[in-house]
Amino acid sequence: MTPLVVGVTSHRNIAAAEIEPIRQRVRDFFAQLKREFPSLPLVALSSLAEGGDQLFAIEALAAGAQLVVPLPLPKDLYLDDFAEPAVRGRFEALCDRAQLIPLPLLKGQTRTTIASHGLARDRQYAKAGVFVASHCHILMAIWDGKDSGRLGGTAQIVRYYLSGSMPGLIERHREARHVLGVGDEHLLYHIVCSREGADASVAAGLSALQTMWRTGDTVSPDPAMPAEFRQMFEHMAEFNADCDKYSDDIAEAARAHHEPHTAEDVNRLFRAADWLAIHFQKRVLLALRSTYTLAALMGIAFTFYAHLSEQNNLIYMFLVLFATGGFVALLARRRQWHRKYLDYRALAEGLRIQSYWRRAGISTHSEHEFAHDNFLQKQNIELGWIRNVMRTVGLHPPPRPAPDALPQVIAEWVGESGKSGQLHYFERKTIERTGLHHITETIGSISLWVGIAISVFLAIFALRLAEATKTTLVLVMAVLSIIAAVREAYAYRKADKELIRQYRFMQRIFSGARAALDRTNDPSEQRDILRSLGDAALTEHAEWTLMHRERQVEHSKL
Repeated sequence: MTPLVVGVTSHRNIAAAEIEPIRQRVRDFFAQLKREFPSLPLVALSSLAEGGDQLFAIEALAAGAQLVVPLPLPKDLYLDDFAEPAVRGRFEALCDRAQLIPLPLLKGQTRTTIASHGLARDRQYAKAGVFVASHCHILMAIWDGKDSGRLGGTAQIVRYYLSGSMPGLIERHREARHVLGVGDEHLLYHIVCSREGADASVAAGLSALQTMWRTGDTVSPDPAMPAEFRQMFEHMAEFNADCDKYSDDIAEAARAHHEPHTAEDVNRLFRAADWLAIHFQKRVLLALRSTYTLAALMGIAFTFYAHLSEQNNLIYMFLVLFATGGFVALLARRRQWHRKYLDYRALAEGLRIQSYWRRAGISTHSEHEFAHDNFLQKQNIELGWIRNVMRTVGLHPPPRPAPDALPQVIAEWVGESGKSGQLHYFERKTIERTGLHHITETIGSISLWVGIAISVFLAIFALRLAEATKTTLVLVMAVLSIIAAVREAYAYRKADKELIRQYRFMQRIFSGARAALDRTNDPSEQRDILRSLGDAALTEHAEWTLMHRERQVEHSKL
């Protein structure tokens, strides 16, 4: 199940008088999360530094959370920073109850360079802070609100989390971030604390033990979580609920396709998201077909009612058909089939790329960034739940790539024209969708020309035809027009033209990737090609999701 990941950044030297009140606030925070999102397992992310990091970890475990500890240094070197035996003992006890993630050394660093205190060691601590901020869904900052200027300090981690930059470690903003913070889903829970020492004051405008929610430049002292983030986490809970509800069907589908069992979260989540996307797509199509068929029958019933005076009972059929169509549309909207189909499809495609990148040993352009960072980032906060699921997958380091992993990824993902992989899939889908669209255009053309022919015939022989014959011809023309109009509206609602364009675009980029891969045997160049292919695919899937997310089954607009 997808968890709710809470990270922490904190001062080491919290004022002694404030430790217990802060402990209570952390305890209340976890209780609030458990109360509001009972179906989301909690994961606490802490480097277990002295002070607030350890306090946070203790309360997280007491709340039933899983503790994950990214270690900035090899454990024996890290222990040197815990001078007091009690702090060292608490660290060891917490490690025994946690999953440890030893972070690799930064480029150019060696065990010797980080053995003593200095810039190299500070950069490793900063890396641990960036890891926590990059993988959590909510960051708790136990902080006085002041910027000490220290590399990797609490202020810099908060700044990185909210804006994407950290002087001395990450000099540029992430491409996905925007100056106005539109669509940024990073949520900070700030507990204001004082520090022991000469300067025990907190930042201007703050008071010790105050709590608030922050995102971007927005500050909310309201204890309730901001509504847009609540909705985002509720979508994560819905995904968990759907995975659980259909778990047997998902497992059966995996067995039917002879998919190998894997312990990798990304592959299990991909299978679930892909199955759920197909499941809800079928429901959306069923609702659309039912609604538009009913709309066509309504039009035909009303036409017959208008032209055949002896068929007055058809008006009741019209009303029954209208009510049935309204019920189908309402059911689809209430159960959010359309939103779930698009969201789960976007998640599945994102996880597909994330899985192939991990298998092939492909990292993004910065070791601090991940595939999810550029995916759907420019849009509303609600869609952040998709990145949150992908962010959770990235929490655990990928296994070491097998020697033949890269050729396997190329064969499975890109494939060959007319034979396999996504290239063959998009070739086939382009042909299928083009054929269906041709049927729609043919029906429209037949209706148009038959209607014109009947109109000409009536104009020429109007005075010679019996009234019943004229009525019959008019009814035929009306029925054909209704069928053509409904078919065209159905094709528009399904976005056939846009889908054909998307399939053709995806076919072109996979065909281009196949050609580029065939021109080189250099694994480094092949990984660069697959990285570019993944970026292009993520961008296209994001645009598709956002373009069609609002195209609900709307009975009133038929």
